[in-house]
Amino acid sequence: AVVSTQSGHYGRDLDQFSLEFKDEYVGLLKRRFNGRRVNANHAYQEYIADREHIHMNSTQWETLTEFVKWLGREGIVKADDTEKGWFVTYIDKDPEAIARAEKKNKMASTDEERQERFLLEQMERAKAHNTDAGPSVSTVLQRDEESEEKVVFAMPKSIGPRKLKVEPVIKNNALQVDSDKVSNHSSKPKKSGEKKRSAIEELMAENEAGKKRKKKKDSWLAENIVVKIVAKDLGKDFYKAKCVIEEVFDTYGAKVKVIKTGKKVKLDQSHLETVIPQVGRKILVLNGAYEGSKAILDKLNVDDFTVDVTIGSGVCKGRTVTDIPYEDVSKLYTND
Repeated sequence: AVVSTQSGHYGRDLDQFSLEFKDEYVGLLKRRFNGRRVNANHAYQEYIADREHIHMNSTQWETLTEFVKWLGREGIVKADDTEKGWFVTYIDKDPEAIARAEKKNKMASTDEERQERFLLEQMERAKAHNTDAGPSVSTVLQRDEESEEKVVFAMPKSIGPRKLKVEPVIKNNALQVDSDKVSNHSSKPKKSGEKKRSAIEELMAENEAGKKRKKKKDSWLAENIVVKIVAKDLGKDFYKAKCVIEEVFDTYGAKVKVIKTGKKVKLDQSHLETVIPQVGRKILVLNGAYEGSKAILDKLNVDDFTVDVTIGSGVCKGRTVTDIPYEDVSKLYTND
């Protein structure tokens, strides 16, 4: 048996050291980098920063590379060798994690189907309108090169002096003037060769632009929001506890404080989920077109897993936004 001289570890055998080393290293991958590809050595350096860690020379693995290969063969991580060293991706086999991922994918699919259904309805309406109004064909003015006809502009002859009619000066409304400018601008003829887009093409372009505006990010963490811990392996002091995010780091990591006990822990966003407050409470939009906006929760759409809110800050203050997915908003933390 291999014996470690570390305090508290004396007398334990090789298998025990190896098991504890594996559990602690994999536990770090789950808490900090769950679902994300990370340099194995980077994770190891973070692991040995703990003064109570187990040295690798007390385990059955002589090198980190050997240990990473073993994790890959056991199906605990996905391991791949690159020019920058070995990288690992933790494989989460927890049924609840799998269920959450499937739920998230289903919600994304439902949102996409809703947009496509809306687009199809608009297309059908446009077709019906075009049918009622008769076929509309856009043509380009063409000139016969072989024709010798000339275009003649005739100006009317002056008949005599004309009296100018003096109209009273009336100040125009500024809004009306702007409206007239817009109208005149829109009525300008298009350049030669420029094709007029149909109503269906306009709808498709608008739908595509909307998708780009609402494109979501992988990360949703933000400081000063209330979240819930969903990692079972953290024990009863943390599992299902509501906490406030004090700091966001490395895009996907968060330092959180449990609201009831004050205990703190660093977690990956995959171990957290958003908290939906009661109607009338303040929330923060975490993703989509209104990301970063504070708002008031107006309505819960339980069947669709969405909410309706009124934006309370920024240039869109006062605007009502409907059907925002649960995972894109979270309760704002307050001391009351």
